[in-house]
Amino acid sequence: MVDFLRIETFLHAAENLNFSEAGRILHLTQPTVSHHIKNLEQDLGIELFERRGTAIKLTEAGRLLVPWARKIVRNSIEMQEIMESMKEGLAGNLSIACSTTAGKYVLPQLAARFSLRHPKIQTTLLRCSPETVIPNMLGGDANLGVISYEIRDKEMELQKFFQDSISIIVPQNHPFLSRSQILPEDLIGEPIIMREESSGTRKIILSELAQHDISLDDLDIFMQVGNAEAIIRLVAAGYGISFVSKLAAAPQIEKGIVVEIPIEGINLIRTIYMIRKRLNVHNRPQDAFWSFVHDSSNQDLIEMAGRGDLNYSIRDL
Repeated sequence: MVDFLRIETFLHAAENLNFSEAGRILHLTQPTVSHHIKNLEQDLGIELFERRGTAIKLTEAGRLLVPWARKIVRNSIEMQEIMESMKEGLAGNLSIACSTTAGKYVLPQLAARFSLRHPKIQTTLLRCSPETVIPNMLGGDANLGVISYEIRDKEMELQKFFQDSISIIVPQNHPFLSRSQILPEDLIGEPIIMREESSGTRKIILSELAQHDISLDDLDIFMQVGNAEAIIRLVAAGYGISFVSKLAAAPQIEKGIVVEIPIEGINLIRTIYMIRKRLNVHNRPQDAFWSFVHDSSNQDLIEMAGRGDLNYSIRDL
């Protein structure tokens, strides 16, 4: 059986390409690090590093071992956290990857409430793109994820988080303001600031417009921007109109900086999901947050998210 300390030593040496730095991290001397690496290479029967004086470089076998070493170290840490949580109540680390604009408005407040209830769980919120949420979770970098689309993956489990409203916003002096609502075809010819291709907001907009025989080619896309706050500022400055999560636009709509315009026959409501990897051995902090999402104490937060109104203070938590 391969010694765990040798694996951990190899991983730090591989990530830093420096035996001395690995020793500093692990509080070991450089000769001790070299000894652990040499013994690991003997255990495995293959060289993991090319040594050229004081410089080291991973061999092909070493590069292949790195992700396995990370998994072994991560599993060991998780095992220790589970055992500690059994002794001290719920404790440990929890990482949540969020890829949606709407999610970043709701998730922090939910996580804050969770932290007040479980102060021994260290919760970290990770900002990432829609394309990286699943890889982050499968790779073990995140325990939970928040996404704006439904997935069908036997390795993943999902539950509904909350409903998100998408608003059509225009500048203060736009001609649409003279009307109580607009028609889908009124969008044709208008300069539109659109989210990036991977955006859940963009996908639902194009899906809804397709039901009115309007495609992306029919629209005048002035710019593509991957940030809702930046889009709102561009609309306020008069560069075009756009579709954004009402959670992001609500403060500017309330102040009159941009104006929300109803559009007939378009249902701009989407479901935001929370996902997790199916586990044979459950992670207690993850399980606790998964259940906490729809705890009765959070019903007000979920309902207000659906209305695009999250003006909370700590007194409300």
